[in-house]
This record gives sequence, structure tokens and C-alpha cells, in this order.
Amino acid sequence: MKNLGLVCALFFVTAALHSQTPQEDVLGIHNMGPGSPGPVSGALPACQFCHAPHSGLNSTALPNLPLWSQTLSTEQNYTLYSSPTEVNQELEPTLGSASNLCLSCHDGTVAPGTNVPYVGLKTSGAMNSQDLFIGTLQGIHPFNFKLPLNCANDNLLSSLCSGSTGNPAVQLIAGNVQCNSCHNPHVQAIDPVAQNFLVMNNANSAMCLACHVSEPSDITAIRAQMAAGAAASAGTASTGTGIGRTSTNQYNPFTYWRQSIHAMAAHRLSKTSKVGPYSTVNQNACLSCHTPHNAPGGPQLLSGPLPVIPNMDAATQDCITCHNGGTNLTPAIPNVFGEFAKTGHPFPAGINKHSEEESVVVKNDRHATCVDCHNPHASQQTGTFTSTAIRPSQNGVIGVSATDGTTEVNPAVNQYENCLRCHGTSTGKQTLAAFGYAPLRATTSGDPLNLLPQFGITATSSHPVMHESKSPLPQPSLLKFMLNLDGRTPGRPITARLLCTDCHNSDDNREFGGSGPNGPHGSQYSHILERRYEFSQVAPGLPPAAGPGTAVQNLLPAILDPASGGPYSLCAKCHDLNNIVSNASFSKHSLHINAGFSCSVCHTAHGMEANSSNVSGERMVNFDLKVVAENATASAAGYFHSPISYNRGNNTCTLTCHNYSHNADGTVTPAVSPKAPASGKH
Repeated sequence: MKNLGLVCALFFVTAALHSQTPQEDVLGIHNMGPGSPGPVSGALPACQFCHAPHSGLNSTALPNLPLWSQTLSTEQNYTLYSSPTEVNQELEPTLGSASNLCLSCHDGTVAPGTNVPYVGLKTSGAMNSQDLFIGTLQGIHPFNFKLPLNCANDNLLSSLCSGSTGNPAVQLIAGNVQCNSCHNPHVQAIDPVAQNFLVMNNANSAMCLACHVSEPSDITAIRAQMAAGAAASAGTASTGTGIGRTSTNQYNPFTYWRQSIHAMAAHRLSKTSKVGPYSTVNQNACLSCHTPHNAPGGPQLLSGPLPVIPNMDAATQDCITCHNGGTNLTPAIPNVFGEFAKTGHPFPAGINKHSEEESVVVKNDRHATCVDCHNPHASQQTGTFTSTAIRPSQNGVIGVSATDGTTEVNPAVNQYENCLRCHGTSTGKQTLAAFGYAPLRATTSGDPLNLLPQFGITATSSHPVMHESKSPLPQPSLLKFMLNLDGRTPGRPITARLLCTDCHNSDDNREFGGSGPNGPHGSQYSHILERRYEFSQVAPGLPPAAGPGTAVQNLLPAILDPASGGPYSLCAKCHDLNNIVSNASFSKHSLHINAGFSCSVCHTAHGMEANSSNVSGERMVNFDLKVVAENATASAAGYFHSPISYNRGNNTCTLTCHNYSHNADGTVTPAVSPKAPASGKH
């Protein structure tokens, strides 16, 4: 019996010793004992830098401390995280709370060696400033929220409304997010790559996604739980584990995350990129753009490039870390940032910076942050270009309805819906010289920069962008395929619908045979046009020497070869120029083109937004008033001015152009000096 007892005793002792044998370097740099790898070291055993077997801080006032020996931080002037779209309020950690224990060291206010039972402990070394918060929590992932959580309006926290995270390794502490929800202070290398005391391996952002749900099925399940809870409590917010839950129909920004390019791209990252600890984009996932601690890039915890690019908003800087044509990624991706060195969409500056809380119709004009046109949590690589709906690169982006120009479409279905955020009913738009010459049309209604009436279903005639072509007969000059940038090989078939990016595109875009990025990021040509398109102009000044109606600065020689990069190259992408000069649709096309006149003198590029008694708008005819003038006829009573007009029936114009009067009967006569009439009618 004694032997049996001895065997049992040895068994339990052996088992106990085995279970207590720590893994190699379990505490990591939290081991500050003699010869430790930590930045600070002293004479105490490792555990006693935070815990004391006797004389800890446990008391009636602080009953739940884990035999704590470290002096608690009493810093009460933290600058907390804030965001214009923040719904749930972050509170300062209370004395003795889980996060307050961590801040005993990590807010920089408590000196190493001031443990309560060992006040005079001598230590050597110092903590690096990167290991501290230095009194601010502004650039730190928010935690310690005011309870109960407002789940009805907070998309970022909607996944917590079930009372727990989506992964048992990530725990809510007393129903709240605390430092030890994400960090295990006793084991540094649970994540062997990051080695940041994480509670689980965060490769592919597995830990982040425990709270930030991305699957539509997950969201549906959570909403069902919340709805059931609300119904059970007779319409009031249900409670559980300290979190208030109500149903929500809010759009979750992570709905398409798992299929997005940032979640799937296996491009390797250089060590100099400093966007996360892992070796590829998909392994870094969220960390490719966000950093949970000491974020420099604003309220979204954006990482930003190193060094910081002057005079650029934080959101764009974050994207430029990888999309700059540099060596951060292997294989390399197209250089989007390089396109903006041409004539590109303007970055935010001054008072027109992008804001997460701005309205869907952007009223803060002339800013184009990457996230205005792309949803980084949903964007996918565009592999084929057959569809005329929104491209995968803009998947999940917000838009505006073409029906009224104000209703939010989230996510946008058509590309133009996203463009209408700025190029529709938005107020304060400007015509900037940087984008080149802008015609002044004979007929316009209201805001000439509002493209909605120009392309909309009520337009008299337009390129078929916001609706299918309304023309009962095909245009005689229309090709079957759009020509690639070389002006020779066929690209995408021409259908009843066009995209904004069929004309406004990078001049070296991949879709039409180039090697650069797709989309209107920037172009060497005016108005961010994909190809050369010249505008006929007249000398500045007043008639008769200059101004409307006088000699046109022509585009000679009138190069028609679509492969030449000539002045009509953009039109030649879809239209057979030889057919046009054959006068198949207008008897004077050849005369005007061979004289070097631009299409823009007579035709609007977008659409005829409203007809008038003088200009019907058929065939998108809408004259440029900076080039043409009214027809002036001398009479005994003075000058008789005929308003500018176009008669589609007999293909005649009434106007003055290039020093010639085009008369209603089809005749062309030398222009009479278009002075203001002394009498007669105008």
C-alpha cells in the first residue's frame, strides 16, 4: 500500500512539474528577470515584475486584481481615439481594470522598478518609445467602450451584438473590448511571425475578423439574433454579457472582404514596406492598410507611407505605399500614383479634404481620394472587360442614383453612379484650367457641369452611358469593336452601352492594350481623356479681329489614321473617320474636317441635355459659343442678328464661323462684322 501511495505521489508530482514547465521563451520580452531578453531587467524572478505571492494590490476597493504588484497607472488625461463616424464612445480605463493593468507600463507614466512590494528595485535598460503610448490613445485601436454598446448604428461592432466574438480565442472582458481581448501578456509567440503577445495567430487577419465580420451569412445570422432579442424584450434593447443589442439594416463595410483583392493577393512584400509582419499582402490583410497601435494616419488607424508624402491626405497616402510602382510588391503592380503626375483627379487639399462623414453627393468639390472611387474592403482585380456594369475594381463602392441625382446607391451597380457623386448635382463645381479647354454650349440648362441631364434618359441625344442607345438605326460610322490604343487591333465590342472610362481613362491603360492602370487616374491628354482629342478655338479678343465667329485655329493637317495619335484619335476609337469624311451622314463633314475643324465645334461630347426651338439636339449637335457667333446681316436699319440654329431636316446651320456666315437657306457668305445691332431685332 505504501508503494502504491509512493507511485501515485510520484505520478502527480511528475505530472505537475510537466504541466508547469513553461515553453521556451514563453514570456518573451515580458521576462525582465536577470539575463532576460526584455528592454528592462532587474533581480526579481520573471513573474514578480507584475505579480506578488504576498502583499499584492488586492483590496476591498480593487478585489479582482491578479495578485498585482506593479504600481497602477493613475494617468487620467489620455487623448482618446475619435472618428467623425464613431458611434460607440470610448472611456478611459478605470483604475484596476484589465486595460489599466497593461497601461501600468505601457502609458509611460510608471517607471520600471516601482513595483509596490519592491519600491526600490534596481533595474537597467529602458523601454523604447515605440513600446509606450506616451499618454495618448488617439492612434490606438479603440477599447473600453461605454456599455451597453449601440449596435443598431455601429457597423464596425455589429458582429459583437451576439455577446461574443466570432472566435473563442478572442474574448470580451466583462462584455467589453480590452487590451487582453487581443493580447496574452504571458505568451509572446502564439503568433510566431508577429510575436506581439497576440491571443491567436493573426495571419490573414484571423484575429481581426473575429470582431469585424465579413461574410454576408454571418451578418444575416447576427441580425437574426438581434431581431429575436429585440422581439423577446418587447421592442426594447435586449441585454447579454453587458452588450445592448438591437436590429440593424446598416450596410456592413466588410461584407465583401473575403473575396477582395487585399484579402487574396499573394504578392510578396519587401521588408522596407513596413505594412505588417507577414510576407504577403493576403497574410497581412487588414495590416496592409491599418495599424492597431500608434497609427499616424488619422482616425481609421491608417498606416501611411514612410516617409510621409507632403500635402497628401492620409487615405491616399496609405494606398500609395503599394500602388506607387516601387519595389514594395513582387510581382510589381501598375503605378497608379505615377498617373497623377500627369493631369489627374485632384487630391484633397486645403478645405476640401475627404471625410468619412461627407454626404454621398460630394459638396466639398475637387477632391478625389482613392476611397471615393474604390472600396478597399471589397475591390477586386479586373481580369476581363466585357461587362458595362461597374468594374470589379470598384466593387462595393458607393454611388448616386441617376433617377434624381441625390439618392444613395450602396453599393453602386453602374460605374456612372459613382461618378455622379461629384459630376452630378454636387454644388460648387469649377472649371479648372488644369484640365484644358472647356467649350460653352449653345443650349444648356442650369449647371453645365452637371452630367446627369446630359446623359440621362431625358436627354435629346447622348452617348449611351446612363441608358441604352435610343437611336433606332445604327450610326453609319460606328465600328463593331473599339480600337485598342495602337489604333489597329480590335478591343471590346461596341454595344448599346458605354462606360465613362471608355473616354476618360489613363492614356496607357491595360484594358485597351497598354501596361498601366485602368481608370481615370491621370492622362497626358486634357480632361483625363484616354486619347488625343483637340478642341478648335479662336484667338482671344473681340470681333472682328478675334473672338467667336472669327478665324478658327485649325487642326491641320487633318490626320485621319487612327494609329497616328492625331487630333481625332479619341473619336476614331469608335467611329470610322473615313466613313465620316465620305459625308454618309452630313454633306459638309469632309469640308469641315479637311479644313481642320474639331468635332467639338458642332457636337457636344456627352449629350444634348435639353432641346430648344433653335437647336434640336439631334446627333448631339450643340455648338460651341466660344467659337461660333450669331449670323449678322446688314440692312438699312442696321444689323439683323439671326439666333444660332440647326435644322436637321435639311442639314443647315444659321451662325457665323471662321469669318463666314452660314445661312438658313444653306448658302455660305463672307461674314458681316458682328457688331451690336443699332436697331432691328436680335
